Amino acid sequence: MAAPRTQGAAPGGEEDGDRNRSGAGVASSEDSKDCILEPLSLPESPGGASSPEGPPSVPCICCEDRFPVAQQDQLLKHMIIEHKVVIADVRLVADFPRYILYWRKRFAERPVTDFCSVIRINSTAPPEEQDHYFLLCDVLPEDRVLREELQRQKLKGILEQQQRERNDNSFHGVCMFCNEEFLGNRSVLLNHMTREHAFNIGLPDNIVNCREFLCMLQKKLDNLQCLYCEKTFRDRSTLRDHMRKKQHRRINPRNREYDQFYVINYLELGKSWEEVQLEDDRELLDPQEEDWSDWEELPVAAVCLFCEKQAETIEKLCVHMEEAHEFDLPKIKSELGLNFYQQVKLVNFIRRQVHQSRCYGCRARFASRADLRAHLEEAKHAALLPALETWDQPQYYFPTYENDSLLCTLSDSESNLAAREPGGGVTVISEDTSQLHALKRSSVLNQLLRQEGLRS
Repeated sequence: MAAPRTQGAAPGGEEDGDRNRSGAGVASSEDSKDCILEPLSLPESPGGASSPEGPPSVPCICCEDRFPVAQQDQLLKHMIIEHKVVIADVRLVADFPRYILYWRKRFAERPVTDFCSVIRINSTAPPEEQDHYFLLCDVLPEDRVLREELQRQKLKGILEQQQRERNDNSFHGVCMFCNEEFLGNRSVLLNHMTREHAFNIGLPDNIVNCREFLCMLQKKLDNLQCLYCEKTFRDRSTLRDHMRKKQHRRINPRNREYDQFYVINYLELGKSWEEVQLEDDRELLDPQEEDWSDWEELPVAAVCLFCEKQAETIEKLCVHMEEAHEFDLPKIKSELGLNFYQQVKLVNFIRRQVHQSRCYGCRARFASRADLRAHLEEAKHAALLPALETWDQPQYYFPTYENDSLLCTLSDSESNLAAREPGGGVTVISEDTSQLHALKRSSVLNQLLRQEGLRS
C-alpha cells in the first residue's frame, strides 16, 4: 500500500518506522548515483569536444585553409592560385611553419601591399585583364631579419641535438653489413663500418640525428637499393657484390635527402655543403692570395698494423710498432732493400693476415684479433716474416682497407735508391737508329722469333 503524500501523524508507530526505513533506502540509492568516484577534467578544445589527433598542419597565410606540413608545395600552390601571394626562396626558410604563422599575423594587422612587392601581369593589356601578384622576399628588412632569426634558432637546436648524441652512451645499433650489435656511443658503430667495411659516411662529430640517418640507410638496403648509384637489384648477394666491385660503399653526395644529417648544411643561411666548400676553394684559388706562410697541413692518422693505435706521422707509428710489437719496419725495409711497391705489398699482406686473425709466422689461425695479438707478443712472431715470394705477389698491390693512410706515408726516395746501388744509377744508352734496316736484320727480336719457330 502506497505511503500518503501528506505529512502527519501516522495511526501506528510501525507504519512510521517502515515508511522512514523505506524513504532512507530510496535516498541512499539516489545519492549513490550522484557520487563522483573518479577525477574529472574539462575538455581542452575550445568547442568542448575533443578533436581527433592528426598530422601537424600549417594554415594558409591569407585564409583559414590548412595543409599538412609534409604538403608544403600544396600550400604554396594554393597561395599562388587563390591569393596571388608568392614566397621567394622558400628553401632558404629554416622553419617554414613558424615563418607562415608570423606573416599570417602581420597580414591580419596591415595590408599585404605594405610588405610585398606588387608584380603586374599583362601590363600591356586593358586594366580589367591585368593581374597582380604579391612577392614576399628578403628584400624587405623585416623578412630578412625573420629568416636569419629562424636560421639561428634552427642551428642552435641542431647543435644541442648533436651535443646530446655526442655524449649519449646508451646508443644501440646494428651494423648494416655484418649484423654485429654495438652498445655505447654512436662513434663505435660508425668507426666499425669505416674500418671493417670501408663504409664512411663522415666523422661522427659532423653528423646529427644519427639514428634516423642509419634507419634511412638500412631501409634502402632492405629494399635492395645501392646507396651510391641508387639502383635496385634482385637479391641481397647481387647488391653486396655490386657495392663491393664498384666501390659503392658510400652514399650519393648528390642526394639532398642526406643533407639534413650533416651539421655543415645548417651553418649558413640557405647554403649547402657544396656551396660552402666551393667558397673555401675560391678563397684558396684567389690570385691575390700569395702568402702561404700560415699554411698548416692537416696530419693524416695512420693505424698500426697489429692494433688500433693511431699516429699522426709514420715515424711515431714505427716507434710504437717497434716498442709494442717488436716490429721494426724501417729496419726490415733497409735489410731487405724494399722499394716502394714491395713496401705496399708487405703492408697489405700483413693487413690481410691480421684481418683474418692468422699469424703469418707460424700460419696458426685464431678466434679473434685479441688472441692473435697475444700470440704475437708471446711467441715474438711479429718480426718473423715469411719468405719474400710468399708476400711479394701482385694480389697484394690492392689494399685490404680502402682508407689505409699508412700506404700514403710510405716513401722510396732517390737517395735511398742511390744508397742501395753501389755503382750509383744505371746508365741507359739508346740504340743508334741511323741504320734502321741493318738494325732490323740484326735485332734480338728476330733471333727470339726464330728460336720460337724452331721449338714449335
